[in-house]
Amino acid sequence: MRPEATWLFVPGNVPRRFAKAAAAGADAVVIDLEDAVRPEDKDTARADTLRWLSDGSQAWVRLNAAGTPWFDEDVDAVAGASGLLGVLVPKAEDPAALAALSARLGTGTAVVALVETAAGLHRVHDVATAPGVTRLAFGSLDLAADLGADDTAEAMLFARSTIVLASRVAGLSAPIDGVTTVIDDADAVTAAARHARSLGFRGKLCVHPAQIAPTARGLASSADEIAWARAVLQAAEGSAGAVTGPDGRMIDKPVLDRARALLRP
Repeated sequence: MRPEATWLFVPGNVPRRFAKAAAAGADAVVIDLEDAVRPEDKDTARADTLRWLSDGSQAWVRLNAAGTPWFDEDVDAVAGASGLLGVLVPKAEDPAALAALSARLGTGTAVVALVETAAGLHRVHDVATAPGVTRLAFGSLDLAADLGADDTAEAMLFARSTIVLASRVAGLSAPIDGVTTVIDDADAVTAAARHARSLGFRGKLCVHPAQIAPTARGLASSADEIAWARAVLQAAEGSAGAVTGPDGRMIDKPVLDRARALLRP
C-alpha cells in the first residue's frame, strides 16, 4: 500500500472544523497545535484535540516544537490517545530528542519529522535514522525564512533533494513536501505537487480542502506516464534479450522498475 499522499492541516483551536476536515477526502488529517494556534489558545486547542481523539475519531497531530512551553504538555496529552495515528514534529533537529519523544509516545506511534531549519537540514541523515522516525516532511517556508532565502523551486532544490536522499538511505517512505500557499489556483497547486513528485516526494501538506484534489493529481502518475509504462512492460514481456521501448530507447532493469512503480496501486 502506498503511504499517505495528501495531508490536510486543520487548526487545533477550531474544533468545529475537525469533522469537516475528516470528510474532505485527504489521506491524512493533521490537527495543528503549532503555527495555527495563538499562545493564549494552546491549552484549549490541546484539550479539544484530546477530546476528538478520545471520542472514536482519528487524526495525526502536529505538536509544538521541543523547547517551547507547550511541548511537554502536548506530548503528555496525546500519548496513548486511542485515535492518535501519529505526530508531526516541527523543527526536528536533534536525533536524541526524537528518540526520547518516540519512547514517551510508545512503540508503534508514527513520528514524522519536519525538516524546516538550517540545523535540521544539516543533520537530516541523523534525523531520518533516529529511533521512531517513520517519515520526513519538508517545511519550505520556515527553512526559507531561516536561511534568508526565497521559497522558490530553484532556491529550495538542494533542500528537497537532500531530504529525498536521506529518506531513501534511511529506508523510509518517500518524504512529504511542504505547503503551497496558493489556494484558489488549482493548476498552480498541481504544478507544485508535480514538481515535488519529480524530485522523489510522494506526499504533500495541504492548508485548505480545495488543495486536496489538485495535489493528488500532481502526485499521481499522469496519463502519459501510465501509457508509457504499459507500453514498456508489453514490449519487454517474454523477451530474454535487449528490447527497445516505445520511445526508441533500450529497456533495461531500471526502466522496468520505473514502469512497474508507475503502475503500482
